[in-house]
Amino acid sequence: QVQLVESGGGLVQAGGSLRLSCAASGRIFSINTMSWYRQAPGKKREFVAVISSGGGTSYADSVKGRFTISRENAKNTVYLQMNSLKPEDTAVYYCKVVGTAAYWGQGTQVTVSS
Repeated sequence: QVQLVESGGGLVQAGGSLRLSCAASGRIFSINTMSWYRQAPGKKREFVAVISSGGGTSYADSVKGRFTISRENAKNTVYLQMNSLKPEDTAVYYCKVVGTAAYWGQGTQVTVSS
């Protein structure tokens, strides 16, 4: 069984920063990509950022230059550093880890006040 535990969400004012973490544990082997998605109220879940096993990254246009994804392979952990936050970044953020199968975290709420 695989578990993804997310942390770091919260309430922040516009222009502020938050750092999300997602740690994978259990029977998970050979993690390939690790990524973040988000879902705002009344909207579909959308891609935010991804990092490959080799460290290559890709971002949604809406977060480029503000968010940074990173990973610590020894800890099976992925991070999302979010700077210059905007009210439109308010959403539940989910991590996704792909190994031999895809696994999702339970989500962590990020709320940005104007």
